[in-house]
Amino acid sequence: MNHSKRHGEILRLVREEGTISIADLAARLDVSLETVRRDVKPLTSDGSVLKMHGAIGLPSLAGEAPFERRMRENADAKRAIAKHIAATIRDGESVMLDTGTTTSFLARELLGHRRLTVITNSSDIARTLATVNGNKVYMAGGELRSDSGAAFGASAIEFVSRFSVNHAVITAAAVDASTGIMDYDLDEAEFARMVVSRGMRALVATDRSKFGRQGLVKVCSFSGFHELVTDRMPPRDIAAAIGEAGARLTIAGGQQAAAG
Repeated sequence: MNHSKRHGEILRLVREEGTISIADLAARLDVSLETVRRDVKPLTSDGSVLKMHGAIGLPSLAGEAPFERRMRENADAKRAIAKHIAATIRDGESVMLDTGTTTSFLARELLGHRRLTVITNSSDIARTLATVNGNKVYMAGGELRSDSGAAFGASAIEFVSRFSVNHAVITAAAVDASTGIMDYDLDEAEFARMVVSRGMRALVATDRSKFGRQGLVKVCSFSGFHELVTDRMPPRDIAAAIGEAGARLTIAGGQQAAAG
């Protein structure tokens, strides 16, 4: 595929997805990250696409709030992951969720459940599941961030540390074969680290776009959780690292690889 044909394909993918990561573009086009970045430059210069952190999107989405915009990214994949996890949670069980678009999708999939106990730092998740079906919802306190409507910091971490739950679910901003689960924000990483430690069953929910990314802050190694649920088989090095750590790799709607 030559340079100009790739431009057309990039524009087609962006129109389909709304936003798409540079890593996902490279995989879809079967070219290197550098090639994609080079091809994207003129498209961002002429205003055809909008450059975001590690991704590009449609300029028409620029007015959306950051969280709403992220809810649109790989929405079908996140919904499939959420649906799979929700099917493994039973009425009356306890669930701890960190803030993230995939866990927000999970909260919506849990609307058919009854008598759940939910602990979260996300106002979106709390609002979705509170006051319905006999649920009990506990929300960590602190100042709510304007971009995500979630509380972080020492008080939020201390609050959730008091609970032990059936299912603890965190999202991932980056999954690196040598480091494990990573984030770009220190507060978010520290909160997620506490959440994943509080579950009898600890899950990481992440779509394929996060594989191979190098975050800023480590959340946990692959041995720090029991199961990773995603929408597509990760690269071999990541799949191998998950297996070597003894964790389970589950593809929503597809195969499951029990490791260790």
